[in-house]
Amino acid sequence: MLTIKRVPTVVSNYQEDSGEPLGCGRNCLGKCCLPVSKLPLFAFGSETLRAGSVPDDEKPPADFFLNTLLIGQWEDRMSRGLFRYDVTACETKVISGEQGFIAQLNEGRHLKKRPTEFRVDRVLQPFDPKKFNFTKVGQEEVLFRFEASKDGKTQFLEKAFVEENYSPSVVAINVSPIEYGHVLLIPRVLECLPQRIDLDSLLLALHMAEAAASPYFRLGYNSLGAFATINHLHFQAYYLSVPFPVEKALTRRIPIAKGLEKNSVKISKLVNYPVRGLVYEGGDNLQDLADVVATSCIWLQDNNVPFNILISDSGRRIFIFPQCYAEKQALGEVAQELLDTQVNPAVWEISGHMVLKRKEDYNNASEDYAWRLLAEVSLSDERFEEVKAYIFEAAGLVELKENEAEANENEGATTYQQPSQPIPAAQIPVDV
Repeated sequence: MLTIKRVPTVVSNYQEDSGEPLGCGRNCLGKCCLPVSKLPLFAFGSETLRAGSVPDDEKPPADFFLNTLLIGQWEDRMSRGLFRYDVTACETKVISGEQGFIAQLNEGRHLKKRPTEFRVDRVLQPFDPKKFNFTKVGQEEVLFRFEASKDGKTQFLEKAFVEENYSPSVVAINVSPIEYGHVLLIPRVLECLPQRIDLDSLLLALHMAEAAASPYFRLGYNSLGAFATINHLHFQAYYLSVPFPVEKALTRRIPIAKGLEKNSVKISKLVNYPVRGLVYEGGDNLQDLADVVATSCIWLQDNNVPFNILISDSGRRIFIFPQCYAEKQALGEVAQELLDTQVNPAVWEISGHMVLKRKEDYNNASEDYAWRLLAEVSLSDERFEEVKAYIFEAAGLVELKENEAEANENEGATTYQQPSQPIPAAQIPVDV
């Protein structure tokens, strides 16, 4: 059950009986200021919040985390002018065609977002405190802390001290947003972790997706070399009230002979989609799913294979896309026509939400353009199968042999079921 504890209003995070100012004076997320802050805290519990899990009279509001807390606080920061532009004014449309790619015109983002400050040919690079990182963010950009509850019960604290020698995880706005409600989840911010997936951080992201409880709120992750722009561990997330094309794509189950006996995780691969990828879903709980996915991601980053992750379906479905677009760029293998659009295909573009930077590209956006761009992102079929084999080996998974797999072919490809709309949202026009 969700409980909200109220405490006396604090005028300033530096308010103390002695009147002495604390921190560095910038009210940042660094070790100087965060330990004396009183940020809001959403502590998720071990109990499930899904329908039927608790008596009706004890159920928390279904939309509290997403609509009241996250979106409400995000809109507050928008009203305070903390964003670099108004993303709600950006034109958006669904491109006509079988896939239903989504196009957005965001002419200012490439001029106003923070530049990449590291090599793009290495997935793992050490954290550099001299370069921009999230400890330099002002606390006014932070919406709340997001952490596991100590007593197993979900609760929200309007103000919560950061314990000594503790590194909190925080949710902050993306000041150069791609879409409505665009935020960053920054695990254990004071540890200054590089952009490197581990089991704990992935599980935290899955819990955030579960807490949002909406199929239209997704989290994404970009590795270095796959268009992450900041080498400080973070996930991105936002709300978009249409299904992503990749969520609707056909998938084909990969039969596993060994390695998934203790859980019900299913692994599939995308069918008839421009970017080859793996889809993980199911499991008896989030931990089961996170264990398999994290092992796969760790192999990719340890072997310098850039990749992107999409967390979908309230944390119950995860897409992994190994990619090679930056490598092709460096080798001069990408058509100039595609380079001229200045689109760097990261997780959102790969998922089918194309963020375009020029009016002419938006006006002329077509399914053919989106397909050609994303096809350049994908590993070749041969390379994808090679990488998949290594991933499975690292995870202790044994795929059924070809003749055994043929016996399972009657499972066929599966299709996406569009969820009901949980929150009223403006209709996105379809390009005709």
